Amino acid sequence: MKFCSSCGGAVSRRVPANDDRERHVCDSCETVHYQNPRIVVGCLPVFGEQVLLCRRAIQPRRDYWTLPAGFMENGETSLEGARRETWEEARARVEGESLYTIFDLPHISQVYMFYLARLSAPEFAAGPESLEVALFDEDAIPWHELAFPVVNATLERFFADRRHGIFPVHNATLRPGDWGRGVRRS
Repeated sequence: MKFCSSCGGAVSRRVPANDDRERHVCDSCETVHYQNPRIVVGCLPVFGEQVLLCRRAIQPRRDYWTLPAGFMENGETSLEGARRETWEEARARVEGESLYTIFDLPHISQVYMFYLARLSAPEFAAGPESLEVALFDEDAIPWHELAFPVVNATLERFFADRRHGIFPVHNATLRPGDWGRGVRRS
């Protein structure tokens, strides 16, 4: 950030009064410009024994598989955002949603929230951000072609939980050095 969105003046990074970390602060009007983590929301759509995945048509990780998800928009709830992203990326409708995984990724200032959901019907198609969309059995998941660590972690937890018939909410922090601790490398 170089200029203030309030007055157009130059900004610098400094610790404002009564704060404990550097922020972008306007040198003219003293407006503090906060930058907070971005929230990514999506669904783990299930139909029978299969899960729905999308092959990405955009960067980052174009051509890799993912769960339908994206950045939450202003004015929507996390569930509304998860439903919207599922429609946008997979042209799929879901029901029976329940919060399933929450991952903090502090190294990239993001929080991921996935809802476990049932496909309303086996109807889906690639949206503008997907090259293709498909249902996968557990043994057919393209583990080495998954786009993001949170997708690996969510799917691993789902298949483990399904064997026990219990689907608690999972919350974890994922850091770059966490590979090998229950998260497969893609």
